[in-house]
Amino acid sequence: MNKHVNVTERAPTDLSRRSFLVGSAATGLVLGYAAVPGIDGALAAPSNFEPSVWYSIAPDGIVTVTCGKADMGQHIASTMAQIVAEELGSNWKDMRVQLASNDPKFNDPVLGAQITGGSWSTMMNFDAMSRAGAAGRIALTEAASGIMGVPAGELVVRSSTVLHPKSKKSMSFAEIVKSGKITKAFTPDELKAIKLKTPDQYTMIGVSVPQLDIPPKVNGTAKYGIDVMLPGMVYGKIVTPPIRYGATVKLVDDSAAKKVPGFIKAVTLDDKTGSTTGWVVAVANTYANARKAADALKITYDNGPNAQLTSQSLLDEAKRLQALDDSGQFFVKDGDTAAAFGTAAKVLESEYTTSINIHAPLEPMNATAEFKGDILHIYSGNQFATRTGAIAAAAAGIDPKFVVMHQMWLGGGFGRRLDADMMVPAVQAAKAVGKPVKVIYSRENDMTMDYSRPLTYQKVKAGLDADGKLIALNHDVVSAWPTARWGIPDFLTPSVDKKGPLDSFTVNGADFFYSVPNHNVRAIKNELAHTATPSGQLRSVAPGWTFWAVESMIDELAHAAGQDPAQYRIALLDGKGKNDGGAQRLRNTLLAAMGMAGYGTTKLPKGEGMGIACVSSQERNTASWTACVAHVAVAPSGEVKVKKLTVATDVGMQVHPDNIRAQVEGAALWGLSLAMYEKATLKDGGIEQTNFDTYTPLRMSQTPEIAVNVIANGDKPTGVGEPAVTVVAPAIGNAIFNACGARIRSLPITAEAVKANMKA
Repeated sequence: MNKHVNVTERAPTDLSRRSFLVGSAATGLVLGYAAVPGIDGALAAPSNFEPSVWYSIAPDGIVTVTCGKADMGQHIASTMAQIVAEELGSNWKDMRVQLASNDPKFNDPVLGAQITGGSWSTMMNFDAMSRAGAAGRIALTEAASGIMGVPAGELVVRSSTVLHPKSKKSMSFAEIVKSGKITKAFTPDELKAIKLKTPDQYTMIGVSVPQLDIPPKVNGTAKYGIDVMLPGMVYGKIVTPPIRYGATVKLVDDSAAKKVPGFIKAVTLDDKTGSTTGWVVAVANTYANARKAADALKITYDNGPNAQLTSQSLLDEAKRLQALDDSGQFFVKDGDTAAAFGTAAKVLESEYTTSINIHAPLEPMNATAEFKGDILHIYSGNQFATRTGAIAAAAAGIDPKFVVMHQMWLGGGFGRRLDADMMVPAVQAAKAVGKPVKVIYSRENDMTMDYSRPLTYQKVKAGLDADGKLIALNHDVVSAWPTARWGIPDFLTPSVDKKGPLDSFTVNGADFFYSVPNHNVRAIKNELAHTATPSGQLRSVAPGWTFWAVESMIDELAHAAGQDPAQYRIALLDGKGKNDGGAQRLRNTLLAAMGMAGYGTTKLPKGEGMGIACVSSQERNTASWTACVAHVAVAPSGEVKVKKLTVATDVGMQVHPDNIRAQVEGAALWGLSLAMYEKATLKDGGIEQTNFDTYTPLRMSQTPEIAVNVIANGDKPTGVGEPAVTVVAPAIGNAIFNACGARIRSLPITAEAVKANMKA
């Protein structure tokens, strides 16, 4: 059995590092590092009660929760507050949220870093935030007990009030905090020993309370990175080469730019982090003038080694690498596939591809940098504060401890803001001109320099016995390795063949919950793609392509065996061995989606079909069990109309039902967009698509009916932001086959490909 390691399996950070100090004199929230001189962070009032670094209670009873996660519209800040409020016993109207700085005290309790991705936030922070809330409730209760002169065990807490039912005495949180009598402190062991509520005791968890971030976003008080304004601030507009990566600047002629009013300087980036190559920043007094100056610059480039590469070049290299027996490393290596293929009654082989895809959040990349003495202040919305701070420091040539990040709300992230390239031009321009500089990417900059989802090539070989049972499967996945590019060893996974670490974020999902006695998964790094198209984590990451191959191939095998695709999957989800537990939950989710959609019982017109898929995204150890039934209509021209998507997902425990449903709906539409519409291409080393006229995500007019069934069984909460992305494309592909006999193996699905593969 394979024993690959995932970063999510790491032991939780020692709670002693989490600053769970309780007391009215506790240090307030520091937006920086207290050990560094010159930090002018905002300190909470000394009279505030701070049960942990994650929240404080003011003398007026307002509870302010600090969210250590990036909030990009998924309402994670409100979710963290809701978890705290459940155990604290506070009234929802008293809750507020704020975003954390890059101070290490706000690191994730499991990952030991500040990172938002993988649909991990709720599942990984639920316990820590619950214990923080419970610690505050206990401390408030003990203080009220002393003040009121009643036994603490007779007190109850609800709606921001501590009550003694026998005497009818009560004290509000505000009154207790103002008394200054809270002295309770918790050791890490005491925190671990706190008995939390059971689901039947919940009054807040499972309730769709109003999202705390919506009012400030509606009235304009919520600030995004693009909104930052600082005294004396100027603006930078980047000029990028025609090559995605590898170009260098040979000469900058700024004579025409000097004629632009307000032009200050053209700064050629010297980026030791490797985030950028060949970039120049035009700095001016306004953004409009910075744009004009950027357009006026005449820059001579050496286009570097990638100048002749195309998407086809990358695909050809992927196929060459896959054909080599010694390429890559094994992510899964169970049984003996070679021997099993030798005895198989039938062997099938298929190739699956996906194209380059672009994040394109509506708020383009931006950052504002300001030096105050030795301290670098960065204002931006980012998903990986730990790494971002380090990149900003390297760009400035200073120690990371002298970087203070001011986290802003994110106008979309989807994994794009896990990267920090926008920090480099802002930091180096600010250093060069001696003023605060705000850099805003144009849409063209944002698209052509995106850390995109990589082009992928997958080869799947499967063997069936005489009864049509799957006995062997080889799955080779060839792509750029986005996570390896970060250079963080802890985010890589040891290969099972001990050939060194691999990027499991390129193969997650291929280690599925189907029972296959002989199963190999090989992760192969396409070095050419890795250097020419530096790739990032786009919403759903590897399961977005691995399940495209897996769930398409399972359908192909079912038809080859003459069996119904649903029953074929159900038989494979028998829960044997390492698949116990997960397989059963996935099977139940599939049955729920099928029942809701009427799969197998609804008579459809000619040219229409339903297709299914079921996935364990995001990763095997952090799965939300998700299934989809897609209903499509295929015209003789090959044009596909997706009429309905039915999605069922098992999320364990629901914190906020409405938000979960919204996340699943949004994820399904994102998956539909990737399946049918989105494609970027590389030509002469550069991305051809520069705006929404040529890169065309799903439009509102193309949105089908969506039905969502959320299965909440009280188990630990799982993630919902990404799993539904991964299940839609294979469900659509399988539906197309059932509608017209065309088997599609490449994304996005085009009318031309469907027509070419139709059965007569």
